[in-house]
Amino acid sequence: MAKTLDEQLAVSGKIKLADYDSRATTGFDGGKDDSAKSLTLLGEELSDLQERLYANGDAKISDRKVLLLLQGMDTSGKGGIIRHAAGLVDPLGLTITSFKKPTQEELKHDFLWRIEKGLPAPGKIGVFDRSQYEDVLIARVRQLAEPQEIERRYDAINEFEKKFVESGGVVIKCFLHIHSDDQKERLAARLEDPAKHWKYNPNDVNERMLWDDYQRAYEIAIERCSTEWAPWHLIPSGRKWYRNWAVAALLAEKLRGLNLEWPPANFDVDAEKARLANT
Repeated sequence: MAKTLDEQLAVSGKIKLADYDSRATTGFDGGKDDSAKSLTLLGEELSDLQERLYANGDAKISDRKVLLLLQGMDTSGKGGIIRHAAGLVDPLGLTITSFKKPTQEELKHDFLWRIEKGLPAPGKIGVFDRSQYEDVLIARVRQLAEPQEIERRYDAINEFEKKFVESGGVVIKCFLHIHSDDQKERLAARLEDPAKHWKYNPNDVNERMLWDDYQRAYEIAIERCSTEWAPWHLIPSGRKWYRNWAVAALLAEKLRGLNLEWPPANFDVDAEKARLANT
């Protein structure tokens, strides 16, 4: 039996990111033009699946909800996925939360406090642009927390995600994998195009100088936090068109697996037809 995309992209155990091809097209046989057609078809299916999810939540007959978590180095494409993949569904059933540097208020609480506030409600698809993993990534690389605190956070994240899944949630964790050369090319393109200067942040080069440290921090996070209930998926993101297709297809696959039916009417349909006919 052919493997699902979920199975093909899931990663766990000891990994070395440098061994993965950022330009792979795992699970997709065509090229860029084919992906555009496929994405259009996926959009139609995602719209239907997401509406079923929303309808069940709105009718309060299901506690199912989905969290799409996007994590990756600068220029890996979190914003592109939100526009081209998550953007295929109705905004009414979508929440997007971007986690920046913690505020003074957030720093007064445990690191998961602000994350919990961003979790989707039943019937919703929530998208995290960065996530709780920042607290074991940049915090580890930049030594923003004590080593024992970083260690505590891995287990805390696993328990947090397990609790969300037990409450009816589905977690789709996507690591957007690019190589150093991919990032350099994309940063250079931003500098060459005045229309993209607003996307360029000089601090990206500072972080880039710590590339190997960040790659190791990601490897540890994946090794420690790819669980049965919330596995990590490595999305080759050197080709933007494949990256967008892969995340959209993975989301559709997960929604399909919920097997949601349309909520039954909570009124007498025939009686309402008769009432309407008489108006």
